[in-house]
Amino acid sequence: MIQKEKEFYTLDSSAVLTNLHTTETGLTEGEVQKRIQLYGPNQMVEEKKQTLLQKFIEQFKNLMIIILLIAAVISGLTHSITDSLIILVVVLLNAILGVVQENRAEKALEALKQMSSPHAKVRRNGNVQQVESSSLVPGDIVWLDAGDLVPADLRLLECSSLKVEEAALTGESLPVEKTTNRLDQSNLVIGDRRNMVFAGSSVSYGRGLGVVTATGMNTEVGKIAEHLSSSQNQLTPLQIKLAELSKYLTIAVLVISLIIFVAGIYQGRDYLDMLLTSISLAVAAIPEGLPAVITIVLALGVQKMASKNAIIRKLSAVETLGSTEIICSDKTGTLTQNRMTVQEVFIDGSIEKREQYDPKVGSSKKLFVNALILCNDSKRSKSEDQSVSFIGDPTETALTMFALDRGMDIEEIQTKLPRMNEIPFDSERKLMTTVHHGSDGYLIMTKGAPDMLLARCTHQLIGEEVEPLSDTRAEKIRSANKQMADQALRVLAVAYRRMDTLPDILTSEEVENQLIFVGLVGMIDPPRDEAKKAVEKCIGAGIRTIMITGDHKDTALAIAKQLHIYQEGDIAVTGSELDQMSEQELETQIESCSVYARVSPEHKVRIVKAWKKRGKVIAMTGDGVNDAPALKASDIGIGMGITGTDVAKGASNMVLADDNFATIVVAVEEGRKIYRNIQKSIQFLLSSNLGEIITLFVGTMLSWTVLFPIHILWINLVTDTLPALALGLEKEEKGIMKQKPRKANSSFFSDGVGGSIIYQGILQGLLTLISYSLGLRYYSTEVAVTMAFATLGFIQLCHSLNIRSNRQSLFSIGFFKNKLLIGAICISAFLQSIVILLPGLNPIFKVSPLNLQQWGIVLFISFSIIPIVEVIKLASRKLSYRK
Repeated sequence: MIQKEKEFYTLDSSAVLTNLHTTETGLTEGEVQKRIQLYGPNQMVEEKKQTLLQKFIEQFKNLMIIILLIAAVISGLTHSITDSLIILVVVLLNAILGVVQENRAEKALEALKQMSSPHAKVRRNGNVQQVESSSLVPGDIVWLDAGDLVPADLRLLECSSLKVEEAALTGESLPVEKTTNRLDQSNLVIGDRRNMVFAGSSVSYGRGLGVVTATGMNTEVGKIAEHLSSSQNQLTPLQIKLAELSKYLTIAVLVISLIIFVAGIYQGRDYLDMLLTSISLAVAAIPEGLPAVITIVLALGVQKMASKNAIIRKLSAVETLGSTEIICSDKTGTLTQNRMTVQEVFIDGSIEKREQYDPKVGSSKKLFVNALILCNDSKRSKSEDQSVSFIGDPTETALTMFALDRGMDIEEIQTKLPRMNEIPFDSERKLMTTVHHGSDGYLIMTKGAPDMLLARCTHQLIGEEVEPLSDTRAEKIRSANKQMADQALRVLAVAYRRMDTLPDILTSEEVENQLIFVGLVGMIDPPRDEAKKAVEKCIGAGIRTIMITGDHKDTALAIAKQLHIYQEGDIAVTGSELDQMSEQELETQIESCSVYARVSPEHKVRIVKAWKKRGKVIAMTGDGVNDAPALKASDIGIGMGITGTDVAKGASNMVLADDNFATIVVAVEEGRKIYRNIQKSIQFLLSSNLGEIITLFVGTMLSWTVLFPIHILWINLVTDTLPALALGLEKEEKGIMKQKPRKANSSFFSDGVGGSIIYQGILQGLLTLISYSLGLRYYSTEVAVTMAFATLGFIQLCHSLNIRSNRQSLFSIGFFKNKLLIGAICISAFLQSIVILLPGLNPIFKVSPLNLQQWGIVLFISFSIIPIVEVIKLASRKLSYRK
C-alpha cells in the first residue's frame, strides 16, 4: 500500500523507496505495466466533450429562439408554410454558426496544448531511457535537467544546485532551490515542500533525480483540475441583456396580440382573420434576424481577435470585454518581457548603462565580462531557424545575453579558460565559484550577493591596477549597490583571484577568500514597450490596471511606476498584509490598491470578489493551475497561451497566444466596438419592427388590411437582416477608447438608444400609413397594400444609414464609408423590388405591379426619413451643447 502523497516529504529517501516498492535502479517493464493497470495513464482526465448534436441543441436554449419556433409552428398550422420555413431557416443558420465557432475555439486551444513536452527520462531495468510522460507510474525513477518540464509529482533522491520554477502552482515567480533532506513538519503547503517537485513545474537550473509519488489526477495539478470541473459558469452581460430583451419582447408580443385580437372580435371580424392578424403582429414584434446577426457579428469579431493573438472560447464573452472596468494582470511575461536583462554595471568606481559599456576597453571591463560568461551554468541552444537562446537560470541567461550583445565570443572564452572545478551556489553563503585553467595558472571566478562577496574581498580592480579595498572604496561599492537596488534591480557582485596551485579539497574557506572585487551588475525583467502604451490607452478609456505578482514589493513597484499603473496616492499590498485584512477591510481599501506583491494565486479570488462587490466588470489574467478559480470567478478570465497550464486555459474565457498585456487592450477595444455595433443592429431591428407594429396596429384599429404576415416576414428577412449585419460590421467610432466603460447593468437602450427606437419606429409606421392611405385614396386596395409593403421596406433601408451614429450627422461620417452597408442596401432593395416587378412572384406575395407615379410616391416617402432624423439629431446636439 502506497502512503498518501502529502506525507512523502516527511520520510527519508530509503523510506520513500520502500513505501513505493521500488529501488534506485528503477522498475521493471513488467512492474510498470501492472502499475499502469492499477493507477492509469499519467494524464489529466479531460471533461467529457459535447457532441456536435449536443452543441447544436445547446444553441436553442434561448428564449428568443423558442419564441421564433413557436411562431413557426403557429404559422405552419394556419397554412402559412412559407412564413414557417423562413423562420426555421433563420433559426438553423444561427445554430450552425454557434456550433462552428465553438469548434474553432476548441481546435485553437488543442493546438496550444501541443506546446508542452510529452517525454521524460526514466531509469527502468537499471537503464536510462526516454519514454512518453503518459506512461510514468508511481515508483518510476526520473532524471531532471535544466529546461525539463516536471512530468509527475516526485520526491527528490539526488539534486545538484537544483532550482525549479513552480509559478504554475504557487505563484512564486523566482525558481525554488530544492533539497533531498526529509522535512520534520507535516501538513506543509506545496511551496514549502522543498524536497519535492510537482507536475506542471519546470527545471530552471541544475539537475536532479526523483521517484514518482503521484501521477495523473492524483498529482497536485490533478487535484485542482478535479476541483475546478465542478465550478459553475457565469452568465456574461451580453447573455443577461439578451435574456432581458427576450423577456420584454415576449410580454410585448402577448399584450399587443391580445389587444388586437380582442379589438377585432369586438368589431365583429372573423376569428380566423384576427388570429392571423395577431400572428403577423407577433412576427412583427420579434426581430427574427437578431440572433443570427449577433452571432455573425460576434463570430467575425472573434476571427479578427484571433488574428491579433486573442483566442475567444465563447462568443458571448466578446461583448463582456467591451464593458471591462478593471484589468488585473500578472507582471512577469504579460507586462514585462519575461527575461531578466542587464540594465546597469558598476565598474572602475562608476555606474554605466548597458548601452555605454564596452568590454574591449580596459582590463577590468574585459575581466568582468569574462567572469559573467565563465561563472555561469546556462547552456546555448539553437532553434530550427538558427536563432540562439540560452537555457538555465534566468539570471545567468541574462548575464550571458549581455556578454553576447556586447560583442563577446562566448565559445572562444570558454575554450581558452576551460572549467576545471566548481563550488555550486547555496542559499547559506549566497555565492558561486568556478575554477578555470589559464596560461598563468588557475583563475578563480566568484559571483553572488554583494554584501556576502564584499566581505571576502581584500582588493579592487580599477582599470589595469589592483588596489587595496579601503573603507572609502567599500562604501562607494555599497552606495552603488543601494542605488541599483532602489531601482528594483537585482544586483550581483563579481570578484576573482589567481592561484598557482589548487588545494586538494576545494572548499569555500580555501578558495573564496582574499578575492579581488571587479564590479556589480544590475538586472531586471523590463516592461514591454507595447505594455506601457496599452496601459496609457486604458487610462484614457477609464479602465483601471492592477498589477498582481509573486515578486518582491520593490520590484513590482518599480515596474508599476514605469508603466504608470502605480499613481500618486495609490498603495501596494503584500500577500502577508492581505492575509491580515478582513473582507470588509479589503473592500474598503480595494480602490486604493494598484499593486499586489508576493501574493499567491489564492489571493486573486479575494481580489476578484472585492472588486465585484463594487459592481465592477473585472478581467483577470492567470497561467497557473491555482489561478483557475480566480479566472472562473472573474467576468473575463484570461489565460496565457505560451506559459499557461492547460487547466488555466480551460478555465479562461480568452487565451492570449502571445501572453502580452497589449493584446488584452486590443481585445477590449474590439469588444467595445462590437457592443456598440450590436447596439446599432438592435436599434435598427427594433425601430424597424416597431414601425411594422405601428403600421399593423393603427391599420387594424382603422379596419385597414395594410400588410399580410408574409410581407412582415419577407421585410424582416431581406431588408432587416443584411443591413443589420452590415451595421454590425461598422468601423469603430472616433474616440471609442476615450469613453468611460459602460456599467455592467446598463441596458441596450441606454445612451438615448431607447428613445431613438421609439420615435424612429413611430416615424416609420406613420410614413408607411401615409403611403397606404394615398394608395387607397387615389388607386385601389391592392395597390395601397403594395405601396405600403414597398414603402416599409425602403424606409428601413434608408433608415439604416441614420443608425450609423445616434449623435453624428450622416454627412459628417460619410455616406459611403461603410461599403458593406451600401452593398447590403443595394441587394435588399433589389430583392424587395423583384417580388413586386416580377409577375410570377406577385400572387405568392399578394402584391401587384406599380406604375412610375406610384413608385415616385414610395421612394419620396422612404427617403424623407433621412432628413427628418438629421433634423432631430441636430436639435439633440444643440441641446446637449447648451447643457
